[in-house]
Amino acid sequence: MKAIAAIGLASAFALAAASPADARQGCGRGFHRTPYGRCVPNRGGQQVWVVGRYYAGHGYWYNNRWYRHRYRDRDRAWRYR
Repeated sequence: MKAIAAIGLASAFALAAASPADARQGCGRGFHRTPYGRCVPNRGGQQVWVVGRYYAGHGYWYNNRWYRHRYRDRDRAWRYR
């Protein structure tokens, strides 16, 4: 019975030693460490680009592409260049 308790205790210590890395290991807020020790950002959600909205530094998002300028044509529809 003592041997079973010793094996159980040893396996509990081994399990605690192999726990995954915490996000508080020096990477900063919103980052975590990979198994190789590199800091990468957390992926809470993905960025959703809205068609026709202007984003500073990028331009307008339309058909999976960035456009710098837009104008209205004769049919009052937006055109991008």
